Amino acid sequence: MNGTKAEFMHDLAVRENLSFLRFDYFGHGLSSGKFEDGCISRWRDDVLEVVDHLTSGPVILLGSSMGGWLALLAALARPTRIKALGLIAPASDFTRSLMWAGFDQKTRDAIMSAGVWMQASPYGPTPITRKLIEDGDQNLLMHQPIQFEGPVRILQGQLDDAVPWRHAAKLVDLLSSPDVVFNLSKSGDHSLSSPDDLVRLQSTVL
Repeated sequence: MNGTKAEFMHDLAVRENLSFLRFDYFGHGLSSGKFEDGCISRWRDDVLEVVDHLTSGPVILLGSSMGGWLALLAALARPTRIKALGLIAPASDFTRSLMWAGFDQKTRDAIMSAGVWMQASPYGPTPITRKLIEDGDQNLLMHQPIQFEGPVRILQGQLDDAVPWRHAAKLVDLLSSPDVVFNLSKSGDHSLSSPDDLVRLQSTVL
């Protein structure tokens, strides 16, 4: 909630006199709970709770990385409320396509038998749970058309080492909306938080 992009979007909303709401998912950032107790369905429901109880009227959802996947799931669940999407390095189906597909058999066996495996990351060990993988499988989107008719803007970095840009680009063909724009930053990484990328973000969502 206090990341560079979230702060930038807050300041942009103030300047443009736009309503704006940001939040951390269960087990993330300032929110309560443990990450390992969460899953895609739980975090999708967090989005829906915010849309249902803390907003009114048409909503534009912005989501970065996993948040892009959650934004798509929420849009499918609330088609009359969510009118447009801004997806930043969207990690749709990452539990299966980007995570499980890259694990060796030893890691897969550890997750399935012990229920959790600690993945090394620059931010410290991250618990990858069997629940996360199996629940993710119940929310996969990228094997069929995605029925959303509103405008969609996708911002992706070509140097992204977490979400390959070609993975994100698949959404262009899968989304049923005729108004989908894919903006590829040649120098952008997964965070897309450089000054130039923030300028692109502003032009993408306004």
